[in-house]
Amino acid sequence: MHRRRRTALVLSAAIAAAAPLLAACGNDAHAGAAAVVGGQRITVAQLESRVNEVRRAQQAAVPDEAQYQQVLASTSSLTRDTLHNMVLDRVLHRAAQDQGVTVSRKEIQRMRTGLEQQAGGAKGLETTWLQKYGIAPARLDDNLRLQVEAQKLATELGTDTTQPAFWKALSTASEELHVDLNPRYGTWDVQKSSRVDAKTPWLREVTASGTQETA
Repeated sequence: MHRRRRTALVLSAAIAAAAPLLAACGNDAHAGAAAVVGGQRITVAQLESRVNEVRRAQQAAVPDEAQYQQVLASTSSLTRDTLHNMVLDRVLHRAAQDQGVTVSRKEIQRMRTGLEQQAGGAKGLETTWLQKYGIAPARLDDNLRLQVEAQKLATELGTDTTQPAFWKALSTASEELHVDLNPRYGTWDVQKSSRVDAKTPWLREVTASGTQETA
């Protein structure tokens, strides 16, 4: 047994990347769809349900209405951010599949254990992900799968998540999936590889140390 320092790539939803990812063609928005990815619709109802999960968790985490209103004000882009996270999940999964990358339940649990150690326990980790990244506790493991998948994809490509090779793989997957984003949720500047209204980076790194691994 030995300790290895691990870096967890936190894929928050506000996509303002340093390389191409999503090439939305919002001129042909699909009725009732927030986005279409690989021919599969992410419906407005599905998006709203996911946002409501976060709002309920946020409301439960604060003691009074005044504080909750402050939370609402500070996360006013939650709907758009959540949609981008949902789209990114599918894009990254496709890129991983293209490279033969899979993720096991054991790998997700290993990452979660390390992050919980950092955060002071399971509750601390849930609170951190909710407050910083808009991830509801019920979706935490899904998000951690995304982190593991990104790390393994970068390793398979012989690079890391900050390098062009990684972003090229995501861009290729996006093209394969023909991502179509409903313009009501934002537009994309392909040349700058960012969402026009995005103000925060979608890529954040959280160092997770102290994870136990078997040699």
